[in-house]
Amino acid sequence: MLQTTPLIQVGSIVLSVVAGMTLIILRLRATKQPTTLKKIIMPPIGMATGFIMFALPMMHIPWIWGLSAFGTGMLIFAFPLIVTTRLEKRDSDIFVIRSKAFIFIILALFIIRLALHNVVEHYMTIPQTGAIFYLLAFGMIIPWRIAMLSEFLRLQKLQT
Repeated sequence: MLQTTPLIQVGSIVLSVVAGMTLIILRLRATKQPTTLKKIIMPPIGMATGFIMFALPMMHIPWIWGLSAFGTGMLIFAFPLIVTTRLEKRDSDIFVIRSKAFIFIILALFIIRLALHNVVEHYMTIPQTGAIFYLLAFGMIIPWRIAMLSEFLRLQKLQT
């Protein structure tokens, strides 16, 4: 296992904070405009490009770790996002309606991620922890977006 410098650890945390705040801002702004099929499916497609990181040997992790992280994202972390995200039809448009708890859920997930990061990095390198948390996040976004897609298509069908 490699020793990490405080600069790498701080940089990782700062990058995570910036990413988390960007997510919150984008999600809050998205509720002011109608959603489309493209707006629902593009984030996971765009995020899928991150799998290229596994081409680098330093990002390699055991399969069981990857499957566990992905499964944890799907089975635990996606649930709060699914239950707090709903779609509403207004006239001929469909809007994403989030509960007021959305920001708190994202912040709680972020805090859990930071706490777990400090535990996990004692057993693997920083790049490997990045790979683990990427898979956790990808596992979280897939069921969330599938739930949104299902509701969107249901509401769209009601229009016709």
